[in-house]
Amino acid sequence: MLILSLSNRNLNLITFAPVENMITIHVTDLDRVTHSILAPTDMGFNVMEAIRANELPIKATCGGMAMCATCNCIVKSDHHLPEMSEDEEAMLDEAFVLNIPGSRLMCQIFISEAIDGLEIQMGELTGE
Repeated sequence: MLILSLSNRNLNLITFAPVENMITIHVTDLDRVTHSILAPTDMGFNVMEAIRANELPIKATCGGMAMCATCNCIVKSDHHLPEMSEDEEAMLDEAFVLNIPGSRLMCQIFISEAIDGLEIQMGELTGE
């Protein structure tokens, strides 16, 4: 990572080493603003918890139990994600968002190196 710092007459170049055990997820919110957030791969987080930890607004009513669909997202990147569980599929179906291509529950996508660079659009049900 490279950061440029400008002062009155000096240009400071600050270089940081890559952060271990962290990935980047690109989250487009309901206002169509994209946020690049960091998420730890060694804490057992899911995407919904990473969004909360980065202080982005998300309803996520059931707290990650796949019981409400208020952490619905649309996966925009070509990442290979684990198959949906029956519970996730049923909840997306009940919320009438299963037929949207790429529709998933963020609480069911766990943070790992495999999803580094994941691009998601927050679903309409996530609004507070």
